[in-house]
Amino acid sequence: MDSIVQIIYLITAFIIIVGLRKMSHPKTAKGGIKFAGWGMLIAILVTFMVPNIQGMVNISLIVAAMVLGTLIGWYSGKKVLMIHMPQMIAMYNGMGGGAASAIAAIELLRYQEASLTTRGLAIVGAIIGTISFSGSIIAFAKLQDLIKRVVVLPAHQWVNILITLAILACGVMILMAPTQILYLIAFYALLLLLGVTFTIPIGGANMPVVISLFNAMTGLAVGINGFVMNNASLIIAGTVVGASGTLLTQLMAKAMNKSVSSILFSPHPTGAQGSDTETTGSLKPIDVADAAVMMAYANKVIIVPGYGMAVAQAQHKIWELVQQLEHRGVTVKFAIHPVAGRMPGHMNVLLAEAGVPYDKLVDLDEINPEFSNTDVSLVIGANDVVNPQARTHPDSPIYGMPILDVTNGHNVLVIKRGQGKGFSGVENSLFTMDNTRMLYGDGQDVVNKLIQAVKTL
Repeated sequence: MDSIVQIIYLITAFIIIVGLRKMSHPKTAKGGIKFAGWGMLIAILVTFMVPNIQGMVNISLIVAAMVLGTLIGWYSGKKVLMIHMPQMIAMYNGMGGGAASAIAAIELLRYQEASLTTRGLAIVGAIIGTISFSGSIIAFAKLQDLIKRVVVLPAHQWVNILITLAILACGVMILMAPTQILYLIAFYALLLLLGVTFTIPIGGANMPVVISLFNAMTGLAVGINGFVMNNASLIIAGTVVGASGTLLTQLMAKAMNKSVSSILFSPHPTGAQGSDTETTGSLKPIDVADAAVMMAYANKVIIVPGYGMAVAQAQHKIWELVQQLEHRGVTVKFAIHPVAGRMPGHMNVLLAEAGVPYDKLVDLDEINPEFSNTDVSLVIGANDVVNPQARTHPDSPIYGMPILDVTNGHNVLVIKRGQGKGFSGVENSLFTMDNTRMLYGDGQDVVNKLIQAVKTL
């Protein structure tokens, strides 16, 4: 029976990998999610065939946990708004890390049945999973604005180093004296603390990278637990998630022209790194009617969405505006910066929800050459990713970050609620350039007025 279970685990792991592969492209992502979901369901059901699952009490607890988890997952998945999707992903990452941590704790408590190698792997899984758990909770709190300040302790990195050394010492003591539960309690308490102190100084602009990193850590913890439990499905699925999460973390950091180590180990409070050079010139407002005329009689329009669009929930209205412009013969594309929003692919998800075809979403490298022959660039809610200071001011915190070349367009319209700064805390010199005009107000309301104005032309 155990051999049959392991074979089915391998088959389900293959199904999950195929599902993950299909998720790599928006056109097949929905099917990939369902495909991987069926694979995971089969793996869960097969677990009931594992020989060492005995007694109705164990089965009842497993079924009860599955029902409770399914209800919570279904409810939260149905009710969560797209604007809150990054928070939910951070929370789910944390839950995965917490589950891996709990499994490791059980294995460490079963020291009489586990070898030294197994206990050592369990300790590694506990370290990775627990840090991912508490760190993800802090990431959730930051994204939800429950924690609004960046907290940097005196000698912060030394504090982290001391906590890490204490964790390693506890891990050694657990291996040497497994009957002493106090070492295990101290071990987990220090791990939870390290997850907090590790994440708390990282600013909101770097949260997409941190979320991706914790996703990789959760996958790695699950894979290690697969070795501990001799479960091929966990080993393969965890390794794939860990590898893909690591690659995504590196790509996200590269998109910000930063190294992963600089984001994690050299955090700075928002706007505190470098100098914020004051912009010259003045902001020039424009009436909605004039902006509508400018767009309606353009040959080509590029729309640059950012987190402000998500806050205003204006993606549906933006798509309606695009349809009105295309009806008049205007060519419209969306310029997508890889770190726009608060999670990887945030803008892609929001626009897909609104029904925007994928072929209209163009990545930074492909769209930048097109700005020079664009009549109107419409920026809605984007700030740092279009800030020319990333190229012109070496002292700026965002210097070197690849940006969208909106400044090369003939005309720039910026929809903005107020005159605030972006995540980096840096003034945006785009807003005061000669070819830029400001449309102040709530994003959804302003776009709706643009739609009505275009219809009357």
